[in-house]
Amino acid sequence: MTEAPRRPGKPPRVRLVDVAREAGLSKTTVSAALNGTGRLSPAVREKAREAARRMGYRPNATARQLRAGRARLIGYVVGERAHAPWTFLESPYFAQLTGATAATALRRGYAVVLLPAGSLQQEWADLPLDAVVVADPVAGDRIVDDLLAAGIPVFSDRSVEGRAGAHWVDVDASAAIRGALDHLRQEGARRPAMVLPGSATGFHAGVLAAYRDWCAARALPERIAHTATPGNGPVIAAVERALTGCEKSGRPDALLVVAEASPPLVLEAARRNGYEVPRDLLLVCVSEDMTAEHTRPTTTTLSLRPQEVARVGTELLMAVLEEGRTETSGVWVPSRLDVRESSRRPRSG
Repeated sequence: MTEAPRRPGKPPRVRLVDVAREAGLSKTTVSAALNGTGRLSPAVREKAREAARRMGYRPNATARQLRAGRARLIGYVVGERAHAPWTFLESPYFAQLTGATAATALRRGYAVVLLPAGSLQQEWADLPLDAVVVADPVAGDRIVDDLLAAGIPVFSDRSVEGRAGAHWVDVDASAAIRGALDHLRQEGARRPAMVLPGSATGFHAGVLAAYRDWCAARALPERIAHTATPGNGPVIAAVERALTGCEKSGRPDALLVVAEASPPLVLEAARRNGYEVPRDLLLVCVSEDMTAEHTRPTTTTLSLRPQEVARVGTELLMAVLEEGRTETSGVWVPSRLDVRESSRRPRSG
């Protein structure tokens, strides 16, 4: 009778002392090198890290958590997509914001855990979260209240300003929209229309108020088309309503698309409705979609700079978790208008 082959056992875990022996360094030096602490030369730090990589060393996460008193886990929620909680990664803006948040947090030793918008407390209460990022919370979403009640620091937009345990990073919606509208007016627009998400976020409320104030100051009629839900289909339908639904006051001569959509699809919708961009219609899209640089004509975009928001937000988060900052705080991140052909009126001549 032959003996059954023995399954290979799990290889023994590589210990810090094993790495130190391999690198020819002390255990204390290797620990400092891997943790980014201590006054070590770049050569010594890299020698220790290379030995750890070569040997497959991984620090004991449980021991590290016990020493630090935290799990190094950050929750991440996108409030605007509560009706379809995992679709936000289809958005170039949220994809960049999420990716940059995860990458910058990981460089500081923290992992990001995606949570569904509208989460109930029982869905995250057992997770050892050190903090939670709530991107674009909507009015009535109770997750911010529940997190703060549980003593978990929250990082969000300005809607949480002044609340104990909450910190914010935001883009000045009023300044961003005024800048885009002023640019369109300087290019000759007198009948600007806007496509706005049917969303209850603080940013979009600020956009609507800024547009209305801007129009009122110039005695211009408001031309607003709201989208029912996010996504290219609903936004393009709203674009077509904005372009065709104002016959009494004249067709719009400029369009600011705040709801996120593919720039090529917006341009095609304008063409279908008899507009030539930029001769008949000046166009600005609030978008992080890189296709805007390659359309014909190239599309002017208003960038909300999600990667910079993520960087600044992560620095703020680390100041709270690693440096013990307790006072509530907030940071403004300026938007950026990238002017291209679609919003420049052709010069005669």
